[in-house]
Amino acid sequence: MISNEAYVLELLQNAGAVSPEDLATCHQEAAINGHSALEGIVKKGLMTRDQILEFVAKESGMEFIPAIEHVDEKVLATIPPPESRRYHALPIQRLPAGLRVAIPDPLDFETLDALRYLLKTDLEPVVVPVEKIDEAITKYFGKTDESLQTLMANLGEEELQVKVADAGQGEGEAEEGDAPIIRMVYGLILEAHRLRASDIHLEPLEKRLRLRYRIDGNLQEMRDPPKRLQSSIVSRIKIMSNISIAEKRLPLDGRIALATSDGPTLDLRVSTVPTIHGESVVMRILDKKNLMLGLPELGFFADDQAIMERVINYADGIFLVTGPTGSGKSTTLYACLNTINKPDRKLITVEDPVEYQLPGVNQVAVNSEIGMTFAAALRAMLRQAPNIIMVGEIRDVETASIAINASLTGHLVFSTLHTNDAPSAITRLVDMGVKPFLVSSSIRAVLAQRLIRKICPDC
Repeated sequence: MISNEAYVLELLQNAGAVSPEDLATCHQEAAINGHSALEGIVKKGLMTRDQILEFVAKESGMEFIPAIEHVDEKVLATIPPPESRRYHALPIQRLPAGLRVAIPDPLDFETLDALRYLLKTDLEPVVVPVEKIDEAITKYFGKTDESLQTLMANLGEEELQVKVADAGQGEGEAEEGDAPIIRMVYGLILEAHRLRASDIHLEPLEKRLRLRYRIDGNLQEMRDPPKRLQSSIVSRIKIMSNISIAEKRLPLDGRIALATSDGPTLDLRVSTVPTIHGESVVMRILDKKNLMLGLPELGFFADDQAIMERVINYADGIFLVTGPTGSGKSTTLYACLNTINKPDRKLITVEDPVEYQLPGVNQVAVNSEIGMTFAAALRAMLRQAPNIIMVGEIRDVETASIAINASLTGHLVFSTLHTNDAPSAITRLVDMGVKPFLVSSSIRAVLAQRLIRKICPDC
C-alpha cells in the first residue's frame, strides 16, 4: 500500500471518502488483526486499492492510470533492469524535458529523488498499481528468475566455493535436484554484494517470502523468491552456515565464507529466528575489502582525523567510540587498528563475534556458554603482554573496570559504548559503577559518530 498511512487516512476523512465511524472501526480491526487501517478499508469494501491510489495521486497532482498500455521501448535503455525491479518503476515515454515514469507510490519522494539521480533527467511521475508495473517490467525485461539463472550459469566453478566457519561438520553432499536452489542462494548473495548491500533479509510472511537488501543504511525491497521454495532456500543457507537444519524452534547463528573470483573472500554472518510463518534469515555481508580501510577513507574532516591519529598513537589510556547500532563503530576501530598495526606492537582484540580477521592481530571470540565473557577474555589478555587492546563493547562494570585498570598500567585500549553522544559516555561509565577519578584519569578521547550517505563526488 501507500507510504505515510496517517496522512492518507487524514486525506480520505477530510474529503468525506471514509466516515469517521468507519475509520475508527478500521483502526480497531487493524489493531486486533495486525494489518493496516488502509487494508481494513479495502477489506470492508469501502474503497478498492486502485481507488485509494487514484485519490492520493490526484491529491498529489499526479496522473493515475490503471495499467501500462504502451511503452516506448527506446526509453527502456535508460534504466538497468535490476534498478527497475528494485524501485518498482518503469520509464514509459520520453518527453521534451525529461521522462514519463510509472511509479507505485505518489508519496515515496525518496524513490523519486533516487530515480532522478539514476536517470539524470527531470521526471513526470505517473501513478500505476505496483502489480501492473511489475507485469510490465516482466514483459519488457524478463522474469527475475530467468535473469538470475543467466547470471549464475555464467559463473565458473571457482566462483561457487563455500567454506563453513567451523569444521565441526561438513556441508553434506548436494543432490542434483538441489542445483537450482544452490544457484539461487548464490545469486542472492552475489547480487547483494554487487549492489553494495550490507545485509540480506529473507522474511517469511503469510503469502510471500520477502527479500530485502540494506543499501546505504536503508532496507530496499527486491523481487521476492517463490514462496514455495522458502523451506529449501532457508535449509540451503543453514547448510552453508554449518547450522543444524533439523532445529527450527530456536534462534541460531553461523558463518559462511564465500570465495569469488573477482576479489577477496566474502564472509557472511548468518542469523535465523523462528517466526509464525517460518524461519527469518538475516545475512550480514562482511566484505574483506573493508579491511583495507584506513582513517583517510572514513570521511572525517582533516582536523578530526589529526586528533584521532594523535589519540591512537598514545602509549596508554582508553579511546571510546559511541553511537547507535549500525553507525560504523567497529569499522572505525578496525581502521584505527590498521593504522597502528606494526611489527613492533602486539595487538589483541576480544569481540562478539569476530567480524573481520585482521592480519597480524590476535583476535578472541566471546563465548558466554563456556564462560568466555568480555571480562574473562580481557583478564586473560592482560597476561599476554599486549601493547594495544580492542574490546568489542563495554557492557558491564566488570569489563569497564578491567579495561580502565589496563589503560592505567601501560596499555592502550579501544572500545565502544552505546550512547547517543560523547559526553554521555562518561556518565554511562559512572552509572555502571566506575569511580569518577578512574574515568577522568584513563579516558583519552570519546568519539560520537553517525553513518551518513556519501555525496557523489562527480555531481
